[in-house]
Amino acid sequence: MRQTERLSIAVLLLCSVVWLVKHFSTLSSNLHPLSRWHNGVRLGYSRPIPTPTTPQDTSATRRKRPSITDLTPSRYRGAESSNNPEHPKIKITAIDRVIVVGKMQGEDTDWVINELPNWQSAIYAVDDPEAPLRVAKNKGKEANVYLQYIIDNYDDLPSTIVFLHSHRDGYPRAWHTEFSDHSNVRTVQMLRTDFIQRNGYANLRCNPNPGCPDEIRPFRGSSGEERLPEQAFPAVWETFFNNTNVPDVIATPCCAQFAVSRTQVLERPLSDYVRYHEWLMETELPDEVSGRVMEYMWHIIFGQDPV
Repeated sequence: MRQTERLSIAVLLLCSVVWLVKHFSTLSSNLHPLSRWHNGVRLGYSRPIPTPTTPQDTSATRRKRPSITDLTPSRYRGAESSNNPEHPKIKITAIDRVIVVGKMQGEDTDWVINELPNWQSAIYAVDDPEAPLRVAKNKGKEANVYLQYIIDNYDDLPSTIVFLHSHRDGYPRAWHTEFSDHSNVRTVQMLRTDFIQRNGYANLRCNPNPGCPDEIRPFRGSSGEERLPEQAFPAVWETFFNNTNVPDVIATPCCAQFAVSRTQVLERPLSDYVRYHEWLMETELPDEVSGRVMEYMWHIIFGQDPV
């Protein structure tokens, strides 16, 4: 073989060796990240460059991305897809019902929050000017708080509103509450809110005595002190409803604990409730009388017949 041919073959072999060395060096750097150091400090590392035909991770190393269902209670899982008829999307909303109570500072109303957790609560302290929920003055019995709540929240009422006294249960304090233990907790727990939505209003006392069949008779003609509420009724009626069509008989189970729907409350404009409240705050009638008048007005205010 001539010397020129041998030299050409040697050059080709050398080029092949150089190419192979460069190729394997590049492949090694792609497959094995190399740390970069400067003055003993690790600055980072080169990462393998993925190709369209080579996934970045495998099923053995892939991790599930967190989703909103990982952050919600387990009872809602499986319901996030609205396209699956077996698991319709669940709409989680705030509790759309409230218990309204008026209390004195010394009265314990923690039972409302602790024992009826499926309800919002609005507890007004009538004799505490620093309370978060308060009234201008302690006047008019529970009617003051009931009207104040409606006025405060007229544009943002929940769908069902329960108005209660501050006592939880027991006799004689809660004698007018249903059941043998006179329990307001049980009364609320057994309340059918669907009925309230259909009917608009319900007295929470089923026992008609006292209150029925003819508790208030405005034209009875009696002058006894015990009849002061019915004597005051015609004038209050005219103030409230701007007419003199006073019923001959007004009756409802006592004693101003009831439930009403938002829709029924909104049947009257806010100005009506403001007028009722102004009368209650300005009347010279004793609280026992003004409170009793309101006791036999609520069902009429909320769309029920006088009897």
